Amino acid sequence: MTWSSREVVYFVAVAGCGSFTDAAIELGVSQAAVSRAIAATENRLGERLLRRTPHGCEPTALGLQLLPQARRILSELDVLDDIARTRRRRLRLGYAWAAVGRHTTPLLRSWPAEHPTIELQLVRHNSPTAGLAEGFCDVAVVRTPVNTSRFDTVVVGLERRLAAFATDDALWRRRRTLTMAEVGRRTLVVDPRVGTTTPALWTHDGTDPVPDLIETTDVDEWLDTIAAGRGVGSTAEATALHHPRSGITYRPITDGPSIPVHLAWWRHEPPIGLRELVDTLTSFYST
Repeated sequence: MTWSSREVVYFVAVAGCGSFTDAAIELGVSQAAVSRAIAATENRLGERLLRRTPHGCEPTALGLQLLPQARRILSELDVLDDIARTRRRRLRLGYAWAAVGRHTTPLLRSWPAEHPTIELQLVRHNSPTAGLAEGFCDVAVVRTPVNTSRFDTVVVGLERRLAAFATDDALWRRRRTLTMAEVGRRTLVVDPRVGTTTPALWTHDGTDPVPDLIETTDVDEWLDTIAAGRGVGSTAEATALHHPRSGITYRPITDGPSIPVHLAWWRHEPPIGLRELVDTLTSFYST
C-alpha cells in the first residue's frame, strides 16, 4: 500500500495526543477528518493502528511498531521544508578553481551588510559548471563555455592570463613576463574539464606546433604537477590569488588573451539575489 503524508501526520498526531479530539485541535482540522483518515488507513492495512479506550486511544502492537518509522518520516519531511525555506534565503555561489580571485574576500565581507536577507555561500565543485548542473549551487563562476540551451550566462569581468611554473625552473626563474609562444613550447599541464588552457590557443592559424600536454583532474593536482617541474601552466590570474603555493611562480603572459569571467545559472530558474550579485561583481571587476 501507499501512504500519503497526511495519513502519516494524522497517525502520529493521534498516537502522540492519545485522543482524536486533541489531535484534531493540534492539526487545525475536524475530528471527523482525522477519524476518516485513520479508518481509511486501517481498512487498507486490514489491521488496527489505534485501540479506542474510555479516555481516548492508544497504539496497537502494529501501531507501536510503525510509530517510530512514521515519526522518522515526518522528521525527514521537516528537513525538506528546511531546505526549501533556506534555499529562498541563501545564494550558493559555485566555483571550480578560484572563485573571483582578488574580489572573493571583498565580496564575502561586503555582502552581509549590503544584502542582510540573503546569505551568500561559496561552494567548490570541480565540474565544467562548477556544481550548477549537479545541483550543488544556484549560480556558478565559470571561465569556460557552458550549455546555453540550459543555462543563461553573463560576463562580469575579464582577467589576465598568467603562466605558472616551478620557482626553480632554469629557463624562466628570472623572467618577469612571458609570451604565448614561449609557453607553447613547453609541456603544458591542463585540466581538460574546467581549465582555460587548450591547444587551440596555439593552433588558431594552423602553423604553430601543438604543445605536449599533461592532463590533471583538479587544481591541487595541477599545482602539484607544476611544482614537481613536470610541466608549466597557463591560467587566469584568479588562480594565483586563490592558490598561492610554495614552489610555484606566476608571471603575466604579455600577449595572452584575456579570460572572461562568467556567472551562469539555470535558464528558467534565476536564483534570488542574482541581480545583486551580477551588479556587485561587475562593479568589482570594473575598478
